[in-house]
Amino acid sequence: MGSDIKFSGTSFGVHTGLQHTTYDVLRPLWHRIEELGFDWISIWDHFYGATGQPDDAACFEAVAMHAALAAETTRVRVGSLVYSVGYRHPAVLAKMITAIDHVSGGRADLGLGAGWAVVEYNAYGMPFPETKVRMNQLEEAAQCVRGLLHDEVTSFSGEWFNLNEARNEPRPVQPKIPIWIGGGGEKRTLAITAKYADGWNVPFVSPETFAHKSRVLTEHCERVGRDPSHVRRTVNVGIAWTEESLVGQFGLLAEGVRPGVLTGSDDEVIDRIGQYVEAGADQINLALRAPFDADALERFSATLGLA
Repeated sequence: MGSDIKFSGTSFGVHTGLQHTTYDVLRPLWHRIEELGFDWISIWDHFYGATGQPDDAACFEAVAMHAALAAETTRVRVGSLVYSVGYRHPAVLAKMITAIDHVSGGRADLGLGAGWAVVEYNAYGMPFPETKVRMNQLEEAAQCVRGLLHDEVTSFSGEWFNLNEARNEPRPVQPKIPIWIGGGGEKRTLAITAKYADGWNVPFVSPETFAHKSRVLTEHCERVGRDPSHVRRTVNVGIAWTEESLVGQFGLLAEGVRPGVLTGSDDEVIDRIGQYVEAGADQINLALRAPFDADALERFSATLGLA
């Protein structure tokens, strides 16, 4: 079956890591991704590299790069996967993403997460509380951001965040900027997603794991009386046509991410994508990190006929 039929209605994006790179590399990369027919480009939110090592600190700040991405592109959705509410107040995030929405002409998406890279918090002297607290912060932040982005006036009283008839003006270009929750925690993360998010993203899981977590998300939606189809479901996957490429991109993390990496022949990659689509994925993002493999993107686009 041709990919244009098999994946009708499925979106494809690229998640561009901000570690060990330069702006002079990112700009043409973003332009090329858009030219190749992808629907989405996103950035991550880290102060250090994603290896979690205390000496791996070469990483651009996310908000500035998100704004640059918005300015450099003209068609793709520009997202974040995901901003950590542990060091970004939701009101600041709402103001920031509203400005980015204006820069992009109404193409911005906002992703939120509880944060995990403890090395960053320790290095910069920021509190890194236990998981339960971080999830509570995420749930409060999602409500605050949703109100500020979707409503004219927002009041909220929580343990971690408080808003008093808060206004977010000028208003975003979009009537409602999509809010995403990132992560695979089945008790809290997916429950928060079902209540407050427009989209859900999880990285580097197999199609089988994605299908299971998607079913759990559906159950949470039904529990709160929400139509499960109103939550867009996406997965971040690696792309490594060879074993050498996999190790070159992810190093010591290669084995951990392997279940969520597209690899092999063109047909094998297409079949694997089909498994994700059958598992419920509305969008598939190729998660790249420097040194960026532009040839892999070219081949992927050609294989699926995106351009």
